[in-house]
Formats: sequence, C-alpha cells, structure tokens
Amino acid sequence: MGKIVVSQNVTLDGVVEDPSGEGGFKHGGWFAEFMGQDWGAWGELELAEAQGAEALLMGRLTDEYFGARSRIMSGEWLDSLNRLPKYVVSATLREPQWTNATVLAGDPVSEVSKLRDQLLGEIVVYGSRPLVRMMMEHDLVDELRLTVFPVVLGAGERVFGETSDKRPLRLIHTKTVGNGLAHLTYERAREA
Repeated sequence: MGKIVVSQNVTLDGVVEDPSGEGGFKHGGWFAEFMGQDWGAWGELELAEAQGAEALLMGRLTDEYFGARSRIMSGEWLDSLNRLPKYVVSATLREPQWTNATVLAGDPVSEVSKLRDQLLGEIVVYGSRPLVRMMMEHDLVDELRLTVFPVVLGAGERVFGETSDKRPLRLIHTKTVGNGLAHLTYERAREA
C-alpha cells in the first residue's frame, strides 16, 4: 500500500492561495516575497522529496500549473518531477498538461483509494487544495509536510476547510529550512 503525502508551502496562518502571485489574490506572491535567503535550503528539501516519491497526485489546476512550467523551466527538481508518473483527479479533464500523466475521472474517493492500494511508495500531493480537503475528509492522507513561511496574511484560501469531525495528527519531525522557514511533518493519528 502506498502512502499519500500532502506537501504544501503555507503561511503561518495556513494560507496556500496564490503563492506565485499569478492568481490575482491581493496578498498573492508571498512565496518569493518571504523566501528570503532560503532558496537553496528549500530546493534541497524539495529535491529530496521528489527523489523519494513513487508518484504525484494532483487536481486539474495543479496539472495545468506544473504542466506549463515543465515546458519552459529546467533543473534537477523539475527533472525528477517530470520522470514520475502523475495522476490527475478530474471529472472534466481529458488530456493532462504534464508529461507521464493519467486522468482519474471516476469517483475521487474510490480512485484515490485504488491508487493508494496499487502503489507501494510515497504518492506526493502538491497544491490541489480541493483534492487535499476531500482526502482529509475521507481519511486518505497519511502524512502532511508543511513548509511554513514567516508571514500572516489574514485572508485567503487555507489548506484545510471544514471537516465533518476532528482529524487528529501526530507531529513526527520538525526542521528549520534555511534561516526563516519551518518544515513540519505530521502523520495521521489513528487514536486521539
């Protein structure tokens, strides 16, 4: 059985909306603005994660975002991501934008559950806020890796939405990334 790992860059107050500033959100662009001198350390963290993954799982918008960039950007991290098999959960998408991608068009809970049963390693999820929320609601997330940026935006879409019940987690690792970022790793706690 595979392990679904949600890996997100988030602000201190949990906002994940428009980190690049391309989405028109009034507080967008926080990723580069608050990265500071930590690019190298962040890049090492992301590369190690990509090299340890068996596959990527994402929603349609994340496929579009990375698919467009994969054709114009380069580097060891992107090369590692490009080599991985990708699974895009979408009821409307016919042709994924990113290379080596398969569309999972059926019931999302069933499709993600089947994928987790079929694969053996880490299935990493970047972005994909609606997908992450659905997987959290249905206890399909095994691990959360949050890289926390030193800013409070006070508004914006957060990684987690409402759930029908509590979702207990257990902190298993913390790490300072560079001088200003915190990397927190949580696993799903079966018992509160």
